Amino acid sequence: MAATAGAGTGRRQQILAVAAQLFARHGFHGVSIAELGAAVGVSGPALYRHFPGKEALLAEMLVGISEHLLAGGQERAAASDDPHEVLVALVDFQADFARREPELIVVQDRDLANLPPTARRQVRQLQRTYVEIWVDTLRRAHPGLPAESARVAAHGAFGLLNSTPHTGGGAEAAALLRRMALAALTGLSG
Repeated sequence: MAATAGAGTGRRQQILAVAAQLFARHGFHGVSIAELGAAVGVSGPALYRHFPGKEALLAEMLVGISEHLLAGGQERAAASDDPHEVLVALVDFQADFARREPELIVVQDRDLANLPPTARRQVRQLQRTYVEIWVDTLRRAHPGLPAESARVAAHGAFGLLNSTPHTGGGAEAAALLRRMALAALTGLSG
């Protein structure tokens, strides 16, 4: 599961995966340590062997997925000199993430404010760097496109692709959103 990219394996990964599902369903404040422990088959206090608290768990989840997205974006940007190929690869990467990890999109949207300030700044910095990969790619694909317009376009594409959890997550809906994002981004002009 992408939520746990870099988080290791075993119990810690299981806790992160289950926490993402529960936080998406009930919100960060709607899930107790005892409920989370019960969902992974341990006592609530046993979770403290893996995480100092719920905020640390949320921080690892959201920092981890932000690092995963940035690394994936950098990998796709470095894979080709053709900005149109990179743009398609970025859209496919984000669309795949949105389809496979809808709970993380919900948690990110709803619970980012619950992160401790240092982790929140880290997530925001990682996100800004990821967005700038898209901005650079869009500006190379559409010479003359102002940076701010490219940034707005990238965020618009994220809005389309990240709406996947709200469509029921079906393959047809995800494919439609992907086509819409590509059509919008390839149709830009400076």
